[in-house]
Amino acid sequence: MAAVVFESPHDIKDAVGKHLGYSEWLMMEQDRVDKFADATDDHQWIHVDVERAKTGPFGATIAHGYLTLSLVSSFMPQIFEVRGFEFAVNYGTNKVRFPAPVKVGSRVRGGAEVLSVEESKGGILSVVRVTVEIEGEDRPACIAETVSLYFPKK
Repeated sequence: MAAVVFESPHDIKDAVGKHLGYSEWLMMEQDRVDKFADATDDHQWIHVDVERAKTGPFGATIAHGYLTLSLVSSFMPQIFEVRGFEFAVNYGTNKVRFPAPVKVGSRVRGGAEVLSVEESKGGILSVVRVTVEIEGEDRPACIAETVSLYFPKK
């Protein structure tokens, strides 16, 4: 269940500049990385070859950056929920960075901050910065400015 509930897309405006909270921690497992490699045809050894990766630059296999980014869609509903709209679309991302690798066996979670909200294309366009943290690490795994477009009920 989401920690913060907005009864309508218009209510998100009140949260601009505010941190909304965090998702639950998620363990990054090799099986998830392997399935992502299969889905994307990205089988680079730093992701899938456990033995070789032990002696590689990270000392273990690491999650794909885009796998880490894709987890944002599961973290956001744990942090906040928007109600009172007819439908919504993922409008994209303004900026994405991967400051640190996610080693298999580590735990990650997302934190969300509302950056902006405006009327656009007959809906409400929100930009939320999601920071994917790695437990015990100083640098985050991913920082993404997600853009969502909500079409309120009429």
